[in-house]
Amino acid sequence: MKKKLPIQKHHTLKALRIFLWFSLGALLGLFFFVSFLVIFYRHTYQGRVYPGIFLDGTDFGGKTQQEVSDYFFNKNAVFAKTTFTFTANGVKQSITAKELRLGFDQQLLSAQAYGIGRSNGFLSNIYMITLAYMNGIHLPASYHLDEQKFAGVIEPFQQTINVEPINAEITIENGKVKEFHSHTDGKKVDTDKTHELLASYAISLTRITKPPKEIAITVPVVDVKPEITLEKVNNLGIKELVGKGTSVFHGSITNRIYNINRASSFLNGVLIKPGETFSFAKTVGDVSAQTGYKQAYVITNGRTVLGDGGGVCQVSTTLFRAALDAGLPIVERNQHAYRVHYYEEDSPPGIDAAVYVPNVDFRFTNDTDHWLLIQTVFNLQEERLTFELYGTKDGRQVTMTTPVILSQTPAPEPLYQDDPTLPTGVVKQVDWAAAGAKVTFTRDVVKDGKVIIHDVFNTNYRPWQAVYLRGTGPAT
Repeated sequence: MKKKLPIQKHHTLKALRIFLWFSLGALLGLFFFVSFLVIFYRHTYQGRVYPGIFLDGTDFGGKTQQEVSDYFFNKNAVFAKTTFTFTANGVKQSITAKELRLGFDQQLLSAQAYGIGRSNGFLSNIYMITLAYMNGIHLPASYHLDEQKFAGVIEPFQQTINVEPINAEITIENGKVKEFHSHTDGKKVDTDKTHELLASYAISLTRITKPPKEIAITVPVVDVKPEITLEKVNNLGIKELVGKGTSVFHGSITNRIYNINRASSFLNGVLIKPGETFSFAKTVGDVSAQTGYKQAYVITNGRTVLGDGGGVCQVSTTLFRAALDAGLPIVERNQHAYRVHYYEEDSPPGIDAAVYVPNVDFRFTNDTDHWLLIQTVFNLQEERLTFELYGTKDGRQVTMTTPVILSQTPAPEPLYQDDPTLPTGVVKQVDWAAAGAKVTFTRDVVKDGKVIIHDVFNTNYRPWQAVYLRGTGPAT
């Protein structure tokens, strides 16, 4: 037994060597055979796409690179005259598909199809040629457009639409905001989205035989958020607009406009802490010639006369409207004696608040969990006063009914009073007629599904008599 083991081992090793040499020879033979086939295959399809290469679902096997390019060029020619009309913000731009060079990228597609199986890697070429022959290689369509022409079309829209966002800023000194502006979103043309729209149209146009003459595209616009919002520049909870009120002072005399501007400037930047009741009289302070106010018409002792600070009621009325809009509790509101046309220029009657500092006040409470900031917008060109209240919205919803005139009373007959300081024959009007009216409106403030404030505002405007002074003095 000991003599047979070495002989058996010797025969096994010999058989293994024979098998290895045979396998190596077979592999070399296969390699040379395949190489011969590849060389023959490449020679056969020299200058042509290998069989089994598909572009956009079409088999281009056996086609030359130029034939592939011509195929897609002709496809593009079908919709070359189709006009794309872009519109946005009053701007309109038109350009044809041909001018945009929109469509199949024939050069890239032909190069891709012809390049398969023709790389620098011999083995990778064998693999790609075999794969194409056995299973087919399907390449998606590639599209292009002239980027410079596209930029030229988009540029007019960018010039009129693109606006940089504005970061928020707030500076507080001595308990009052000195410098303030809220953050503002910017806008810009969404060029990427516009690019995608054109690409989608390019795909659809290559699929139809009768393309449309014109395609309308609304240029997409997106908001651009600022880096710094109000919330980031203060810890008072002043981060968004919570209420707004406005009124106009068309036809006001110069002194009245001056007084409106002066009184409203005392309110600009005022901070109201949570739970605090704001007082108009306390905030504005003394209204008199000594504090810089001029004479304009005021209502006093049943007459409309010149008095210091005429027009301040326009300021309290506008702030009243802002507080209503914000859903804040109104603690004190007083009506005017008669209907004042200024307050009905852009509003129904009844939404006004009279003040007569210091006795007749306007007050409201900040019942939110955050501070409130009053901002004044005095627009002399539009003759409009606006108050904006900033804070943190807490989900409250405000519903106001339109004021209803329940009844009206005609103005009394004009009153003529003798005035010896005026020459005989001269008549001067010093008060103006206004019909009386009973007006009512309601306001509901709802939070978390519950009514937290229900207001009924009733106003009883007196009928107002026109008054004329009739001269009885010596004639001049």
